[in-house]
Amino acid sequence: MVWGPRALAVSLCVAAVAAAPQAHAGKIYRWTDRSGITHYGDHVPEAAPPSEVRVIPVHSEPGAIARLRIESDGSRYLAWADNNLSGPIEVKVDYSQSYGGGGTSTLPARATVAARASTLVAVLSPEDSGRGIELQMESLPGDPSAQPRNVDYVLPLRQNNFRIDQGYGGQFSHSDPENRYAVDFAAQIGTPVLAAREGVVMQVESDFDKAGLNREKYGGRANFVRIVHDDGSMALYAHLKADGALVRVGQRVRAGQQIGLSGNTGFTTGPHLHFAIQVNRGMRLESIPFRMTGPAGPLRISGGL
Repeated sequence: MVWGPRALAVSLCVAAVAAAPQAHAGKIYRWTDRSGITHYGDHVPEAAPPSEVRVIPVHSEPGAIARLRIESDGSRYLAWADNNLSGPIEVKVDYSQSYGGGGTSTLPARATVAARASTLVAVLSPEDSGRGIELQMESLPGDPSAQPRNVDYVLPLRQNNFRIDQGYGGQFSHSDPENRYAVDFAAQIGTPVLAAREGVVMQVESDFDKAGLNREKYGGRANFVRIVHDDGSMALYAHLKADGALVRVGQRVRAGQQIGLSGNTGFTTGPHLHFAIQVNRGMRLESIPFRMTGPAGPLRISGGL
């Protein structure tokens, strides 16, 4: 699965500070201008090129949730968390490895960071900055103080008939807290995926194109859209097709609006839509039960597989 916590580390000393790298692009574009010069880039320029644009897939990594940034403040260092998502996250900063003895600052330290914002998480003492240390930051989507409301969700697929392949507590992949109350809807590749509730798109992955049953290889390679609701709960729509996300980060969507196309990417047995309502319970991502109404009335969701 792709929606668990992510960690990164930086090393620092008096002379230098190393920041975490940015996420890699999922594709490269190739085109030729009017002068006959061939160009490569991670996006197509606004001015349409005269030749056909060719898309070259490249190996991609999941986008970073947050960045750990270190700033010098006299004899101290300040540890900041920069939120890359259009929704709140929680971060935890701690020592990854100390050089020449344990650290003296008050770590671990946690903080909630608002959408696209930065928060000071920790202040490192002069003793720490003098000996050189290594810090690690874990980041997780969601505000731990969220209070989810009991609301009705609409069916997240536009199709005449639907079938639940795996429900609550399914043994194949719904046995952990993040997915215990998830539902897998059978859906052919390209089926329109709809927002089950109004909210803001906080996270999108759309560059992966492969699937398989090797959890280590494919567990972090599913395309998905994450939408945060006004009560802080988050809806996850996963296993979308390559380039199957039809919304942008920061966009507000209404219930029933198309947000993507179903697919078969990541750790999966076949084409389907993985849907879950999740909350952050203090650096722990958990799924929660939900009510949903289909064409024939309320859905009865049970376990499966």
